[in-house]
Amino acid sequence: MAECAAVGVPDAEWGERVAVALVPKAGEAIDLPSLRAWAKGFLAAYKLPSRLLVLEALPRNAMGKVMKPALAAMFQAADGPDPVA
Repeated sequence: MAECAAVGVPDAEWGERVAVALVPKAGEAIDLPSLRAWAKGFLAAYKLPSRLLVLEALPRNAMGKVMKPALAAMFQAADGPDPVA
């Protein structure tokens, strides 16, 4: 199973959108449409991720917890177009 973390990122229309950062297993690839299609069976529509960032490792603190503010900053730095369908 891939490692992942979800954060809220600022959005002009909705205030915040769900963004997911993940670390895939070696040799695996994932894209936003396939992630959304899979998650649609488990999550409400407003909880579906609208942004995806594939990383080599999630940012963690000394305790091993994911640093969500740093993760949100990574999404803002990526600053790509919003691929919401």
